[in-house]
Parts: sequence; C-alpha cells; structure tokens
Amino acid sequence: MKRALIPVASMLAIQVMISISVLSLSVMMPAVAKDLAIDPKLVGLFTAIIYAVATVTALVAAGPIVRLGAVRICQVALLMAAIGLALNSLATVVASIAAVVFIGAAQGPINPASAHILTQRVPREYFGTVFSLKQTGVPIGFALAGVIFPSLLGWLGWRGASLVAAGAAVMTALLVEPLRPRLDVIAAGGRSPSGIWRSIRFVMRHAQLRVLGISAFVYVIAQHTFTFYLVTYLYENCGLSIVRAGALLSVSQIFGTMVRLLSGNMGDRIPRMQLLGWTGVGMTVGSIAVGLLTAQTPFWLMTLAVVGYGSVVISWNGTSQAEFAHLAPPGEAAAVAAVQTALAFSGAIVGPPLFALIASQASYRTAFVAVAVCVLSAAVWQIIAARRTFLPT
Repeated sequence: MKRALIPVASMLAIQVMISISVLSLSVMMPAVAKDLAIDPKLVGLFTAIIYAVATVTALVAAGPIVRLGAVRICQVALLMAAIGLALNSLATVVASIAAVVFIGAAQGPINPASAHILTQRVPREYFGTVFSLKQTGVPIGFALAGVIFPSLLGWLGWRGASLVAAGAAVMTALLVEPLRPRLDVIAAGGRSPSGIWRSIRFVMRHAQLRVLGISAFVYVIAQHTFTFYLVTYLYENCGLSIVRAGALLSVSQIFGTMVRLLSGNMGDRIPRMQLLGWTGVGMTVGSIAVGLLTAQTPFWLMTLAVVGYGSVVISWNGTSQAEFAHLAPPGEAAAVAAVQTALAFSGAIVGPPLFALIASQASYRTAFVAVAVCVLSAAVWQIIAARRTFLPT
C-alpha cells in the first residue's frame, strides 16, 4: 500500500480542485443571478451543461489517458477548469455558459484517469478504501467551495472569487508536474482500450454492473440536487443568509467525507451492492427530511436534517467506483470507469433541471419527495440484486 500513497494523494488533490471549480457557480449563484438579472434556479441548467459536457469527455478520455498519460490528462483538465473560472469573471450570461462548458470538460476525465492509475497500484482487497479516499476530494472540494466563495464575495466580489479559483487550478496543474513522469510511465503500461462502445456493451450486459450503473444514475440525481441547490434552497425557502447556508453545505460535506471513508472500508468487508442499497434507503429518509424544512424550522433541526442527508447522499460514489474497477476486465479499468462516470454524470444532466421544474411548478417539498421515490426504487433494486448474486447455488 505504500506505493499507492503518492498516486492517491495526487488524484485526491486534483479531485479537490476540480470539485471546487464545479461548485463555484452554484455557491455564488444568488449573487451572480442578481448581477446578471437571471433566475437563481438557472443553476440547474448550468449544472446540466457541466455534466452533459463531462459525460462526453469521460467517454472519450480512456484512449488519451492510455496514450498520453493519466496525469497529463488531469493537468489539461485543470487548465480547462481555470479557463472556465476566468471566463465566469467576465460577468455576462454568455460568458457564464461558456464557463460551465469548460468546467464540464474538466470534470469528465478525472475518474477514468484515477481508475487507470490506482488499479495498477492498489491491491484489489483495498479498492473500496482507496477509491473512497480518492473520492473524498469531492466533498472536501465542495466543503471548501462552501466556505471560500461566500467569504470571498464580501472581499473581492464573485468576479474576483472566480479569478482566485482560476489561479488555484493553474497552480495545482503545475504542482503535480514533478510527479507526472513516474506515474504516467507506469500508467502507460496498460494495454490500449479496445473501444468505448465495447465497454458500454460490457457494462450493460453484465448483471451486476448494469444494476450498479443505472443506480449510480439515480443516486447522482439525489447527490447533485442536494449539493447544487442547497444554498439556493436554504436562502429562498428557509430564510438563511448565503454565508450561513454555505456553512451548512460545508459541514454536510465534512460529515459526508467521513461517512464516505467508512463506506469504502465497509465495502472491502461486505458485498458492495448490498451496502449501496442500504445507503439509498438512508438517502430516501434524508431527502424527505430536508424537503420538510421551512423558515419556521429551528436551526438545530435544520442542521440535523441537512447534515444527516449530506452525510449519506455523497457517501456512495467511491464504493460504486471500486466495484466497477473490481469487475473490469484486466487493463480496461479506465474504459469501464468512463462508462460508470458517464452513467453517473447523465443523472446530473437530467436531475437538476427536472428538480428545478418541479420546484417551480409545484414546490421544493414536492421535488425532494420525487427524488426520494426514485432513490428508494434504485435502493430496493440493488438490495434484491445483491441477495440474488450472493445466494448459494
């Protein structure tokens, strides 16, 4: 496991920076919307654009990762994120749309690149722990975004905050350069993927991966409607300030980080699909609880609901990625991870806009209940599939 420390730390740092970039516009959306004279609920459309682009770049990333090196592709992704953040500072609607396109392009290759490096360095019995550790970069990045951007708003404004984040992305790309030759030489030893369409067919024909992949699609709907709408929801529906709402988001991400690590460790000891199913049951309860919040809800109870939901709704992805990597054919971890990433990101494309539509036409409460129903269906499916998979024959 010692030989995995540097690649895990590198992938973790890159994941943190990309996650900060992805959440930047959502955290600042109330201020951005006011200056650009747009509806704050358009964060759902911007989120959909990010993940639509990320889905495409995830699927096409496997080949370049093997040919050029996983770290090199991650550096390109960081520079794309920096361009997007810099564009956002131009303070026009067109520039913001272009910004989310670049940020989406940055998001796509990270999971396949990580899978390509980590599967070559980590024993299979530790996949759950290591992949979940790497994925803690998402809640850590989101937590930092929830603290950093609201704080910078009062000092530099949202334009200045975007430029600061752009500079941080460039710095991260430079800092991992000394590690690139060693990691990419090892990573390039894998055989070239035989085609992304073959990997898609493999996943959809594989009984376990099909259930895991479609469930990832559903779980991401819950994860991203929570993460990307929480600040706006608490601001509009519950009367909290942007700073206070951002702080709750950060706390939920911190607790989610701990639960994600626990989930990964448990996934190395019990069937991962079963664990993911029961995680979905917890997500169902959390979605309903958050949807019931109002401006009259005591702050302590609001905190309990938000942190409880956040702890489970972001805890599952590392466990899912670990199982995909475990079931991938030898040498094709990047391609199979790309399919898992694309399926998950597809949920981020359709989920937030539908959530916004339901919230606008009915209510936030109805939208959260709709999410809960979808998640419960996927959770029960995984629990049943796990029992069938591990029944003695």
